[in-house]
Amino acid sequence: MSLLERIKKIGLIPVVAFDNADQASAAAKAMFDAQLDIIEITMRTAAGIDSIKRVKAELPDMIVGAGTVLTLDKAKESVGAGAQFVVMPGYQEDIVDWCIANDVLVFPGCVTPAEIQMALQKGLKVLKFFPADVYGGLKALTALNGPFGPSGVSFIPTGGVDLKNLSEFVQASFIAAVGGSFLCSSKQIKAGDWAGVAKSVAESIDIMLGFELGHVGFNTDSPEKSEEITKTLVGAFHFPYLPGNSANFAGTAVEVVKSVGLGDHGHVAIKTNNLDRAVYYLEKRGFSVDPSTEKSKDGKKTAVYLKDQIGGYAFHLLQK
Repeated sequence: MSLLERIKKIGLIPVVAFDNADQASAAAKAMFDAQLDIIEITMRTAAGIDSIKRVKAELPDMIVGAGTVLTLDKAKESVGAGAQFVVMPGYQEDIVDWCIANDVLVFPGCVTPAEIQMALQKGLKVLKFFPADVYGGLKALTALNGPFGPSGVSFIPTGGVDLKNLSEFVQASFIAAVGGSFLCSSKQIKAGDWAGVAKSVAESIDIMLGFELGHVGFNTDSPEKSEEITKTLVGAFHFPYLPGNSANFAGTAVEVVKSVGLGDHGHVAIKTNNLDRAVYYLEKRGFSVDPSTEKSKDGKKTAVYLKDQIGGYAFHLLQK
C-alpha cells in the first residue's frame, strides 16, 4: 500500500501547532492510542521541526507530515527532520517541483480552477482545499468535482470542518481525507488534556465510518421456506414483502435467504460510509475480512464479509 493510499484509508488528518516537542509527543501518542496513525505538524511555531523529529522517533509507525510550509527551505528542512508529506496553504511551484523530484508526497492548496489545472499539469491529483468554509465548503467542492472529477482529482478540505459537518464531507466520493484542528484543539494542547484528544479522535473516527445496522439475514434450505418465513414476518409486523432472486425481504430490515448462506444462523449487514476505511480500522481492532467475498458494482466495492463469525452470525460490511 502506498503512502497516499494509506492516507486515504485513514481519512482524517489532525492539523496541529505545538509550542514544544513535549506537547507533540503527548498529543501524538494520544491520537495513536485512539487508532489514528497520522499527524500534520504545522510550521506556524518554532517548535515544528523538533516536534516532527520527536514524534517520528517515538512513534515510527505514525505518518508524520509538515503543514503550513511556505518556503522551499522549510520544505527541505521538514523532510530532513522526518516529514513524509508536505502541505502548503497555497500553490507554490518551487516547493511542488522539489517534492516531485525527490519523491515526497505533496498537497498544495488549490481552491480555484486555475490552481487545480496547474496541479494537474504536475501530475498532482490530491489537493488541499483551504480554508474550506471561506471558499464555499462542500458546495464549492461539489461544483469543482464536475469538471475535475473525471481527471481523478480529489480534495483534503481543511478549515471549517468539525464534528457537526464531518459526516457530510467524508461521504463525498471526491474527498480523499479531511484535515483540521478539531481532532486536537489548541485548548486541549494548552491544558494537557490528552484524554480529551483521544476522545475527539475516537468520536471523529466513529462519525467518519458511520457504522449502522443494515439488515439481519436468516438462512433457509429452500425458496419455499424463505417465502414462508418472510410472509410470516410480514403478517406479524406489516413489513412490506419484497421478493428477490436469491432472498426475500420483510421490509429492509430482514432478509430471508433462499439457501444456506454464510453464518451458522445467518448474517448481519453493517452499513458504512466508506468500505475501504471501515476495513482499515476494523483490522486495527483485530477483525479481518475475507477478500473472496468482496462484491463490486461499476468498479466500486459494495460489500465484503468478515472472516470470523460473531455469535454464530456472519457479518458483512455494506457500502451506503
